[in-house]
Amino acid sequence: MDLLNQVLSLVTKFAIIGGGLWLVWGVVVLAGGLKDKNGPALQSGIWQIVGGGLIIAAAALFASVTSGGGTP
Repeated sequence: MDLLNQVLSLVTKFAIIGGGLWLVWGVVVLAGGLKDKNGPALQSGIWQIVGGGLIIAAAALFASVTSGGGTP
C-alpha cells in the first residue's frame, strides 16, 4: 500500500508541474497575442491559462482524496 501511495504522489506532483508549465506557456502566448493584437492568439492563451489552472486544481484535488484529506 505504501508503494501505491508513493506512485500516486509522484503522479500528482508531475501533474501539478505539467499544469504549471501549461499555465506559464499560456501566459507567454497571451502576452504575444497582446503585443501583436492577434485575436486568435489571445483566445488560445486565455484557454491555455484556464486549462493549466484546471489541471493544477484537479491534481491537487486528487492528491487530497488519495491522501485521505482529513476524512475519518
